Amino acid sequence: MRVLAGRLVVLAAAAALSGIVLAQPKSDWEIKLEEREWQEGEVKLPDFPKAENLIEFEANLTSSFRFYVDSQSIDVGGGVVRYTLVGRSGSGTDNVSFNGLRCKTGEHRLYANGRTTDKTWVRLRESPWKVIEAKAYTRQHLILLRDFFCPGAVPIMTRAEGVDALKKGFHPYAISNHPPTR
Repeated sequence: MRVLAGRLVVLAAAAALSGIVLAQPKSDWEIKLEEREWQEGEVKLPDFPKAENLIEFEANLTSSFRFYVDSQSIDVGGGVVRYTLVGRSGSGTDNVSFNGLRCKTGEHRLYANGRTTDKTWVRLRESPWKVIEAKAYTRQHLILLRDFFCPGAVPIMTRAEGVDALKKGFHPYAISNHPPTR
């Protein structure tokens, strides 16, 4: 027993000397305070998407729409993953939008809609963060959140990580119906 206690003291001393700090879990009050104080930085709109940069992903089996993310638009920072989404109807008409996902809270925000006629953005004046509900019209954002950009509610680290996940068809850390491949 003394040997075990002695080893624990030595390990604790070694950790203290090496600068390792054992983190205490945050209280509910601290978490709520962080959420209230969180503010999003300025959002720069990306270049309008080009066909060669679009990566298709499976979003909705019951819809005639096909969904794509512009690989060049993926931007990560401040707990938010931003991306350009292209929804293509069965007749070939594109709906283009620039969106954001807050991984920690499971929220979505629409920043701008794209005009395909002149390839410009129309920024929305008011667009609050909204929790993504499991509804048919928000399924594409839920899939991007869960399977590609925020596995386990943790944002991807880089654009390259998001592109890799889209090309593979899922993020390796995503909790979903996809079998792991290694």
